[in-house]
Amino acid sequence: MWSYVLRRLFLIIPTLIGIMTVNFLIVQAAPGGPVEQMIAKVKGEAVEATARIGGTSSGDFANNAQNAFQSGSTDITSKYRGAQGLDPEFIKELEKQFGFDKPLLTRYGLMLKNYALFDFGNSYFKDTPVLDLILSKLPVSISLGLWTTILIYLISIPLGIKKAVKDGEKFDIWSSAVVVLGYAIPNFLFAVLLIVIFAGGSYLSWFPLRGLTSDGWAEFPWYKQVLDYLWHITLPVLAMVISGFASLTMLTKNSFLDEINKQYVLTARAKGLTEKRVLYGHVFRNAMLIVIAGFPAAFIRILFTGSVLIEVIFSLDGLGLLGFEAAINRDYPVMFGTLYIFTLIGLVLNLVSDLTYMFVDPRIDFEKRAG
Repeated sequence: MWSYVLRRLFLIIPTLIGIMTVNFLIVQAAPGGPVEQMIAKVKGEAVEATARIGGTSSGDFANNAQNAFQSGSTDITSKYRGAQGLDPEFIKELEKQFGFDKPLLTRYGLMLKNYALFDFGNSYFKDTPVLDLILSKLPVSISLGLWTTILIYLISIPLGIKKAVKDGEKFDIWSSAVVVLGYAIPNFLFAVLLIVIFAGGSYLSWFPLRGLTSDGWAEFPWYKQVLDYLWHITLPVLAMVISGFASLTMLTKNSFLDEINKQYVLTARAKGLTEKRVLYGHVFRNAMLIVIAGFPAAFIRILFTGSVLIEVIFSLDGLGLLGFEAAINRDYPVMFGTLYIFTLIGLVLNLVSDLTYMFVDPRIDFEKRAG
């Protein structure tokens, strides 16, 4: 088993390189990069937009921005949309600031070298190390994603088993209607509904509207800190659970139905075993394999995609919101840093998923499977 784990760990390296390479090439070809973003800001707010470039003071850059406007254009200004009329030296300074003065392959090599050391550089527009940004946002997203995933599994697995046992009966029919309704309503729409009803929108004011903690949270006793945290996270998690439990419920139901109709279940019943013993002693272990296999994908989807709009709606400053803002602003270090962390976590969770198979079904042999 350990040789299989080592092989999987080594496979993470080429997988990461492949994903980062593809995204690096896509981003290089995409219009509206950071230089163009800064050019647009220069033309609107010269002092504020260029206050950080090259470490020059805001007063100096006020003069630089004014001097940047020239009549005519050159080859370098024609490279960027909206750069016509700006001083070519100013454009070169922008390129140097964002690292675009180096050849493409050189930038690519530096990215791979630095990322291997978890050095993601500084944010273009926040003047903060990317790793510090990610670490500061990560607890919010993990908190939201972990609670959502746990609750989805706690709800979906028992519900899916019950639906499989009661297949075709009234319980299965009306619960299917609830599942379809939950699947059909987007989480952001349900979040708005929860705010309107429970967060002071039009009716009740039972829950806070923004953030994960109240002001002065650090000064609260530990038990009040826990209660305050749960009070704040209730609506965001509920909004994500409602729209996320449907697919797992149906997966669990179909998996159990497939196992219930197999010959070994009929044999177990013929031996006089109780229905509960058959269900949880024989069927559960086999049926849960496919459910466990979907855990990493479910967690990654909830953590890194499903929570973006929820973080925006409830003003939760997490990784989803950070990545979204970075994409809008073409903040490439943040974009690639978050992508790198997302991918690494996903690959590790896939390995954890495979190892979990062993605890559910000890008959699985990783060495034979790898061979």
